[in-house]
Amino acid sequence: MKFDQAVEGDFVKDVDLIGKSTPRIDGPLKTTGYAPYAYERHEVASGQLVGYPVFSGVARGTITGMDFSEAKKAPGYVGHVSTLDMDQLPTSNWNTAPLFGGAKVTHYHQAIAIVVAKTFEQARAAAHLVKVNYSPENVVYDLSEALKNLPADATSEKQRVGDFDSAFAEAEVKLDETYSTPAHSHAMMEAHASIAKWDGEKLTLWTSNQMIQWNVVALATTLDMPVENIRVDSPFLGGGFGAKLFLRADGVLAALAAKKVGKPVKIMLPRPYVANNTTHRPATIQDIKIGARRDGTITAIYHKGKSGNLPGGSPEGCTAQTEKFYAGENRLVLHDLAEVFLPEGNAMRAPGETSGLMALEIAMDEMAEKLGMDPVEFRIKNDIQVDPAEPSKKFSQRNFVECLRTGADRFGWADRNKTPGSLRDGQWLIGHGMAGGYRGAPIMDSGARIRLQSNGRLVVETDMTDIGTGSYTIIAQTAAEVMGLPLDMVDVDLGDSNHPVSAGSGGQWGAASSTAGVYAACLKLQKTIAERLDEKVEDVRFEDGKVFFANTHMPLGRLAAGSELVVEDKMEVGEFRQNYIVSTFAGHFVEAAVHVATGEIRVRRMLAACDAGRILNPLSARSQVIGGMTMGVGAAIMEDLIPDTRFGFFANHDLAGYEVPVHMDIPEQDVIFIEGKDPISGPLQAKGVGELGLCGVSAAVANAVYNATGVRIRDYPITLDKYLAELPQI
Repeated sequence: MKFDQAVEGDFVKDVDLIGKSTPRIDGPLKTTGYAPYAYERHEVASGQLVGYPVFSGVARGTITGMDFSEAKKAPGYVGHVSTLDMDQLPTSNWNTAPLFGGAKVTHYHQAIAIVVAKTFEQARAAAHLVKVNYSPENVVYDLSEALKNLPADATSEKQRVGDFDSAFAEAEVKLDETYSTPAHSHAMMEAHASIAKWDGEKLTLWTSNQMIQWNVVALATTLDMPVENIRVDSPFLGGGFGAKLFLRADGVLAALAAKKVGKPVKIMLPRPYVANNTTHRPATIQDIKIGARRDGTITAIYHKGKSGNLPGGSPEGCTAQTEKFYAGENRLVLHDLAEVFLPEGNAMRAPGETSGLMALEIAMDEMAEKLGMDPVEFRIKNDIQVDPAEPSKKFSQRNFVECLRTGADRFGWADRNKTPGSLRDGQWLIGHGMAGGYRGAPIMDSGARIRLQSNGRLVVETDMTDIGTGSYTIIAQTAAEVMGLPLDMVDVDLGDSNHPVSAGSGGQWGAASSTAGVYAACLKLQKTIAERLDEKVEDVRFEDGKVFFANTHMPLGRLAAGSELVVEDKMEVGEFRQNYIVSTFAGHFVEAAVHVATGEIRVRRMLAACDAGRILNPLSARSQVIGGMTMGVGAAIMEDLIPDTRFGFFANHDLAGYEVPVHMDIPEQDVIFIEGKDPISGPLQAKGVGELGLCGVSAAVANAVYNATGVRIRDYPITLDKYLAELPQI
């Protein structure tokens, strides 16, 4: 099925299941412990051995020797694989740092060996007996220092419209500030894990991965083997946030070790090694300038993002939203990327916009204050319905103003504290803050296979994954809706590379893409059934588990009597979508309290008003948004992956040192979905919402803290050491 034109009206005649709050169909498995996560796939291969990795103790250098003699004597030892056993393995397009092979160390905690034993404890004990010698190198681990070494021509230009310098110089009101965001860890509940088994030259990897096809291709590249000889299976993930978009060391180590010892091998990366061995959200330094008329009209906007990564890595695209979010006839958006030899920086939930909005939405509040304007009204004043760099290109649908007005009304924004540092509740200073949220809404080609069985049940197969987002449920809703079945008559099988390729989970494209692929396959099933009945598909109706045609009807299962009826199709995205900007929007509102003596911050209540097209399942969509809001609180006031710039590693690389919000940190949360079906976004007129829930939240918290205290912090996280001395006198 080709998606090559706008979709007007509903995608089915009478929409019943789609858009209805539906409990997760995988919920019982997860709440009872029966959902099979990667490390728990005990039944998939008999005789599983356990591997434990050995990690580099230097950040940059060469391994001059590895001694396994003591490890070999350890109880339960079976075998090992050393990075010195082979040349550096090829790196796929999705990885910056090599995952294994060769004597060269490119980052701290790089995997350099795996020791295999009969039990986890034995493998761990033996791995700790391996002795490694290094010849370290001296390189730069500090972003600020690395930026000083950039040549003058290193700056990349992302957007230039008009004459920013002249417009800013002539602006009646100006802002010129620098903001910084730290590195962040994904900190998902389930660490990276894999079980590998070889059958001759064929490899099966039971793993925890968001993008199945990417994983297959990366394995084929890294292990130099045919794609068709690899099967990857990942039906359940305990979170990912982008850390599991790509092949990581656990999959490679498990495969190499299983090949070496001739038996299945399982491995999970120990939690203290995840932060340095896998990926993180890179730190940023951001320069923002805004010029405006006294009536609040932005005339000039400048945003320069600065970040670091390993050689060959990508920048943290913190300027992405600035190119399109607000009006401004004169614009200059730039980025500097420095070589910083910390572990690899890569995608983390809403990459770019998360860190970018942490800065931009504070800047917008500061500018509103300079203008003497309500922060909500200042944003509304500068709303835009077209690409500011290409005015002929429109947003497919943009209800940002409605998000702001609806959110402000529900939150009680009109009654907020209007004078920073002036409102008290006993020992607490009370503040209110808001911010805008922006995130693109991409869609990708996506396929599915449908099996109609003789008992009338429908089985949906696709390599789409469920990372805790509710994919099982919205896919079942889609199939049931189109084929006229009760929800409990649909079975969904996800995460297997033997199934048709889908979009996978990431980039906020998963829901809209995967359901469109299932929709395409269901339409093909409808057409196949109509042909069997010698009817035109438009003359056939599917309802209550039956097919209605020619003044009669029959149970769907009868069409599969003797053998199941199997069809497969995919949704392909047409080029017409490129003529529009397809994005999602939000208005975030926060009330915070700051203790007048200790500086402790307590977020009291939060609200998000979201514009994300058709909401497929409001219940799971709300869960996605409040999860993003929770992450936003963490990023605002506690999360800080701190680099040791002497030795090149993240020092607080476990959940004792890297603090994330807990239940007691999170107050009342309210979510509003603005009604809207975007005809350009996809066949079901839906967009993703899982990343939008995070975008802008941290700035709303920061603005609330400023409103409470009168102290403006531009360096995240907003910890009390940065403002305690400046609090109002008790």
